[in-house]
Amino acid sequence: MSLKAVLFDFNGVIIKDGLIHIQLIDEILVQENLQPQRVQERQAFLGTGSRAYLQNLLKSRGRVVTEAYMMQLLTRKAQAYMLELEKLEKLPLYSGIEDVIFQIRSRHLKMALVSDALSLEIGMVLTSAKLAEYFPVIVSGDDISSNKPNPEGYLLAVDRLNQAYPELDIQPDECLVIEHTPAGIQAAKRAQMQVVGVANTYPFHMLQRQASWTIDYLIDLDLQRVQEVFSEKDVKSIVPEC
Repeated sequence: MSLKAVLFDFNGVIIKDGLIHIQLIDEILVQENLQPQRVQERQAFLGTGSRAYLQNLLKSRGRVVTEAYMMQLLTRKAQAYMLELEKLEKLPLYSGIEDVIFQIRSRHLKMALVSDALSLEIGMVLTSAKLAEYFPVIVSGDDISSNKPNPEGYLLAVDRLNQAYPELDIQPDECLVIEHTPAGIQAAKRAQMQVVGVANTYPFHMLQRQASWTIDYLIDLDLQRVQEVFSEKDVKSIVPEC
């Protein structure tokens, strides 16, 4: 087994935009004649995708909406999100993202992005940050029916990577995922992938219990060591025990 691809989460790994999402969800609730989020609900959002979080919020307010109407709300939020980003002088990208991408590209590994966010949001950020060319495969909230910790998004990313690079025959256990929440880590592990947990949202010790590797900051990722571990597993799989 060798490392062939690195898959990124988006919100919380590439861009630090949690407070913007909280503000926009409050605006949606008010437009729906509902109470804004409570403090504990806002804290919970930082570890949950917008779709699942908004569904839970509406349900807790006694409102059940159809999937079509939920997509309308999420699209409205995505459009407002883009307007908010346009107001900023500089995108709030996490420090170290360019270094990690350099490490990956220098080792000729493939890259993909897997997120519950809509493609409108992802596309604008990647284009504005001049990162779009590095992510030929993107799985967004438009593409999946289940949120993390369901592994659907990560498994779909492997399918798309193999469509783009059929000669590599990439398997899930040949992928490394960079995540920042317990739900994201669980999704990757259920897809049989190794996971780096970066402590952007949750404390280091919480992620350390679940991730294959844990780092405080993206800049701390030692991809060479990760590749060595993948190679060691390959050796152990072919060398018989004495």
